[in-house]
Amino acid sequence: MENPLSTYLADHLAGSVHAIEVLKAIRQHHSADPLGEFAANILKEVETDRATLQNLAERVGAGSSNVKEITSWISEKFSRLKLRQGSKYDLGTFEALEFLVLGIHGKLSMWNALAVLALTDSRLVGLDFEHLAARATTQRDQVDQRRLEIAPQALGATSA
Repeated sequence: MENPLSTYLADHLAGSVHAIEVLKAIRQHHSADPLGEFAANILKEVETDRATLQNLAERVGAGSSNVKEITSWISEKFSRLKLRQGSKYDLGTFEALEFLVLGIHGKLSMWNALAVLALTDSRLVGLDFEHLAARATTQRDQVDQRRLEIAPQALGATSA
Protein backbone atom coordinates (compact mmCIF):
# COMPACT_ATOMS: atom_id res chain seq x y z
CA MET A 1 0.00 0.00 0.00
CA GLU A 2 1.31 3.43 -0.91
CA ASN A 3 2.34 5.82 1.83
CA PRO A 4 -0.42 8.46 2.31
CA LEU A 5 2.16 11.17 3.02
CA SER A 6 3.93 10.36 -0.27
CA THR A 7 0.65 10.61 -2.16
CA TYR A 8 -0.23 13.87 -0.42
CA LEU A 9 3.12 15.47 -1.27
CA ALA A 10 2.99 14.22 -4.88
CA ASP A 11 -0.48 15.77 -5.24
CA HIS A 12 0.82 19.12 -3.99
CA LEU A 13 3.84 18.90 -6.30
CA ALA A 14 1.49 18.39 -9.24
CA GLY A 15 -0.60 21.36 -8.14
CA SER A 16 2.53 23.49 -7.95
CA VAL A 17 3.27 22.71 -11.61
CA HIS A 18 -0.12 24.10 -12.58
CA ALA A 19 0.35 27.20 -10.41
CA ILE A 20 3.80 27.89 -11.87
CA GLU A 21 2.49 27.60 -15.42
CA VAL A 22 -0.47 29.90 -14.64
CA LEU A 23 1.88 32.49 -13.18
CA LYS A 24 4.13 32.28 -16.25
CA ALA A 25 1.08 32.81 -18.47
CA ILE A 26 -0.06 35.85 -16.45
CA ARG A 27 3.47 37.24 -16.52
CA GLN A 28 3.57 36.89 -20.31
CA HIS A 29 -0.01 38.03 -21.01
CA HIS A 30 0.44 41.12 -18.81
CA SER A 31 4.09 41.86 -19.55
CA ALA A 32 3.30 45.51 -20.28
CA ASP A 33 1.47 46.25 -17.03
CA PRO A 34 2.01 45.91 -13.26
CA LEU A 35 0.16 42.58 -13.07
CA GLY A 36 2.91 40.96 -15.16
CA GLU A 37 5.60 42.19 -12.78
CA PHE A 38 3.51 41.07 -9.80
CA ALA A 39 3.13 37.58 -11.33
CA ALA A 40 6.89 37.40 -11.90
CA ASN A 41 7.57 38.19 -8.25
CA ILE A 42 5.04 35.68 -6.92
CA LEU A 43 6.38 33.12 -9.41
CA LYS A 44 9.85 33.30 -7.82
CA GLU A 45 8.36 32.60 -4.39
CA VAL A 46 6.18 29.75 -5.65
CA GLU A 47 9.17 28.17 -7.38
CA THR A 48 11.13 28.42 -4.12
CA ASP A 49 8.24 26.79 -2.26
CA ARG A 50 8.07 24.04 -4.88
CA ALA A 51 11.80 23.33 -4.45
CA THR A 52 11.30 23.08 -0.69
CA LEU A 53 8.38 20.71 -1.23
CA GLN A 54 10.39 18.64 -3.75
CA ASN A 55 13.25 18.27 -1.26
CA LEU A 56 10.81 17.27 1.46
CA ALA A 57 9.13 14.73 -0.83
CA GLU A 58 12.50 13.20 -1.65
CA ARG A 59 13.35 13.08 2.06
CA VAL A 60 10.22 11.07 2.82
CA GLY A 61 10.70 8.89 -0.25
CA ALA A 62 7.87 10.37 -2.30
CA GLY A 63 9.36 12.30 -5.17
CA SER A 64 6.97 13.61 -7.75
CA SER A 65 4.43 11.83 -9.89
CA ASN A 66 5.19 12.31 -13.58
CA VAL A 67 1.65 11.34 -14.54
CA LYS A 68 0.12 13.87 -12.13
CA GLU A 69 2.52 16.60 -13.17
CA ILE A 70 1.99 16.02 -16.89
CA THR A 71 -1.78 16.01 -16.37
CA SER A 72 -1.52 19.26 -14.44
CA TRP A 73 0.67 20.80 -17.13
CA ILE A 74 -1.77 19.84 -19.91
CA SER A 75 -4.71 21.14 -17.89
CA GLU A 76 -2.98 24.49 -17.49
CA LYS A 77 -2.34 24.73 -21.23
CA PHE A 78 -6.08 24.42 -21.88
CA SER A 79 -6.83 27.06 -19.23
CA ARG A 80 -4.46 29.48 -21.04
CA LEU A 81 -6.93 29.68 -23.89
CA LYS A 82 -9.33 31.53 -21.62
CA LEU A 83 -6.57 33.84 -20.39
CA ARG A 84 -5.84 34.96 -23.97
CA GLN A 85 -9.41 35.99 -24.73
CA GLY A 86 -10.95 39.40 -24.35
CA SER A 87 -9.71 42.57 -22.75
CA LYS A 88 -6.75 43.28 -20.52
CA TYR A 89 -8.48 42.30 -17.27
CA ASP A 90 -11.09 39.86 -18.44
CA LEU A 91 -12.76 36.85 -16.89
CA GLY A 92 -9.81 34.59 -17.82
CA THR A 93 -7.35 36.70 -15.82
CA PHE A 94 -9.80 36.97 -12.93
CA GLU A 95 -10.32 33.19 -12.84
CA ALA A 96 -6.57 32.53 -13.14
CA LEU A 97 -6.00 34.72 -10.07
CA GLU A 98 -8.85 32.99 -8.27
CA PHE A 99 -7.30 29.59 -9.06
CA LEU A 100 -4.03 30.84 -7.58
CA VAL A 101 -5.74 32.08 -4.42
CA LEU A 102 -7.31 28.66 -3.93
CA GLY A 103 -4.06 26.84 -4.70
CA ILE A 104 -2.03 28.99 -2.35
CA HIS A 105 -4.64 28.42 0.35
CA GLY A 106 -4.15 24.68 -0.23
CA LYS A 107 -0.39 25.15 0.16
CA LEU A 108 -0.98 27.00 3.43
CA SER A 109 -3.16 24.14 4.64
CA MET A 110 -0.44 21.67 3.65
CA TRP A 111 2.28 23.54 5.56
CA ASN A 112 0.01 23.66 8.62
CA ALA A 113 -0.76 19.92 8.41
CA LEU A 114 2.93 19.09 8.00
CA ALA A 115 3.78 21.24 11.02
CA VAL A 116 1.46 19.09 13.11
CA LEU A 117 2.88 15.90 11.62
CA ALA A 118 6.45 17.09 12.29
CA LEU A 119 5.74 16.74 16.01
CA THR A 120 5.80 12.95 15.58
CA ASP A 121 7.59 12.34 12.24
CA SER A 122 11.35 12.87 12.34
CA ARG A 123 11.51 13.11 8.51
CA LEU A 124 9.84 16.50 8.74
CA VAL A 125 12.06 17.98 11.45
CA GLY A 126 14.18 20.96 10.51
CA LEU A 127 11.74 22.80 8.27
CA ASP A 128 10.36 26.13 9.42
CA PHE A 129 6.70 25.42 8.74
CA GLU A 130 5.67 28.59 10.55
CA HIS A 131 7.71 30.69 8.10
CA LEU A 132 6.40 28.70 5.11
CA ALA A 133 2.81 29.17 6.31
CA ALA A 134 3.34 32.89 6.88
CA ARG A 135 4.73 33.28 3.35
CA ALA A 136 1.77 31.36 1.91
CA THR A 137 -0.63 33.62 3.82
CA THR A 138 1.07 36.72 2.41
CA GLN A 139 1.04 35.28 -1.12
CA ARG A 140 -2.63 34.34 -0.88
CA ASP A 141 -3.61 37.77 0.42
CA GLN A 142 -1.60 39.61 -2.25
CA VAL A 143 -3.03 37.54 -5.10
CA ASP A 144 -6.54 37.91 -3.73
CA GLN A 145 -6.09 41.68 -3.52
CA ARG A 146 -5.17 41.75 -7.23
CA ARG A 147 -8.13 39.50 -8.04
CA LEU A 148 -10.53 41.83 -6.24
CA GLU A 149 -9.03 44.91 -7.92
CA ILE A 150 -9.94 43.57 -11.37
CA ALA A 151 -13.28 42.04 -10.33
CA PRO A 152 -15.43 44.99 -11.49
CA GLN A 153 -13.96 45.01 -15.00
CA ALA A 154 -13.69 41.22 -15.30
CA LEU A 155 -17.22 40.55 -14.13
CA GLY A 156 -18.83 43.36 -16.12
CA ALA A 157 -19.90 45.62 -13.27
CA THR A 158 -22.05 48.51 -14.37
CA SER A 159 -22.67 51.76 -12.56
CA ALA A 160 -26.06 52.13 -10.91
